[in-house]
Amino acid sequence: MHAGRSRRWQLRRACGWLLALVVALPSLAAGPAAQAAERRPAGERLESELTPYLARFQLPAVAAAVVKQGRIVALGAVGTRRFGTDAPVTLTDRFHIGSDTKAMTALLGAILVEEGRLNWTTTVGDIYPELIDKMSAGVKDITLEQLLSHMSGIPGDTEEQIPLLGFSVTDERANLDGIRQTLVGKLVAQPLRTPPGVRFEYSNLGYTLAGAMMERVTGQTWEELMVARIFNPLKMTTAGFGAQSTLGRIDAPLGHALDENGHIKAFLAGPWGDNPLVIGPAGTAHMSVIDFATWAAWNAGEGRYGPPLVKPETLRKLHAKVVDMPPRPDAPIGTPGSGGYGLGWGTTFLPFSPEPFLFHGGSNNMNLAYIVLQPKYDVGIVTMTNITGESANDALMAITEALYKRFGPAR
Repeated sequence: MHAGRSRRWQLRRACGWLLALVVALPSLAAGPAAQAAERRPAGERLESELTPYLARFQLPAVAAAVVKQGRIVALGAVGTRRFGTDAPVTLTDRFHIGSDTKAMTALLGAILVEEGRLNWTTTVGDIYPELIDKMSAGVKDITLEQLLSHMSGIPGDTEEQIPLLGFSVTDERANLDGIRQTLVGKLVAQPLRTPPGVRFEYSNLGYTLAGAMMERVTGQTWEELMVARIFNPLKMTTAGFGAQSTLGRIDAPLGHALDENGHIKAFLAGPWGDNPLVIGPAGTAHMSVIDFATWAAWNAGEGRYGPPLVKPETLRKLHAKVVDMPPRPDAPIGTPGSGGYGLGWGTTFLPFSPEPFLFHGGSNNMNLAYIVLQPKYDVGIVTMTNITGESANDALMAITEALYKRFGPAR
């Protein structure tokens, strides 16, 4: 195997799915939740360092930031919102973070556990007693913790499961929580891959079910809960859901993918601008690199900076490994291929540090975003691009390595 290809393969195996936020930016002197009104330029700018990656890896745009001790110490955004056009990105531009949303869903679950609305051992049968007679074997016993650690036994995105996300689950008169309720009714009747708690299998539908359980006990949609309980307290003002651009406008970096001829194709907001919104809890959030860094700083500092959304011990529980992920060399970009998994967070070793990383990767097959943290050293790095694929994966990993070597704990 070619040496360059071998190295890329090793990186992909090592991080799994590291595989798969401005003109004004936040002053984080008071932590990542500093008041939006106090935002002003701070931190080293990375544009000159990031620009060479655009041509080298054929990226429309890329953004990155480094956080240490609750502050953004370096950040930048370069490139264009739409490949082949002159539409420069800015630090406030929204990028899609895909499955990096899962850690936010897990935190939302933890908030509700601390409030006594849920327990980690709350089961699907507890929340949906009216569906028990329709549930396949073992489904009623799946716990919230098993859903958030991908230990539920619910299959991943298999050929049998994907049709559940089609328009057959929609109701034109329903809000998203109503659509998710319809999806839950169909999902719980599907056979499990294994009994709950037996084996790790990455499942977007499992996270969708967890989000629906949160909706049932609160009477609010998952989106409402995310805004009220996470985005607003952390002052993540650019955070939202779905395609990062507005319908009919190019007011954010468009997602891109390669067409059948290998050419880069931009995807406007619309029916195919993102994954179905029904699976929001699994990965439909978007935000600027500043707000993504705010999220990283709060987690890297284990909640020491900004609002105490949960107790420190609860946050450590979310970060702690629950299960080892069996190696999966063929894992798609944005889904796990190796390492460990906690509750919305993965753990892995990367070649450029002897210490493990807390991480997640996210992709909707048009965008890619990574977050890597070392809470032990209160440091984190976020990288985002509006295209996916092997080259985008290699680019974000190379940027992560370069930034860690410049700004890591020994610096």
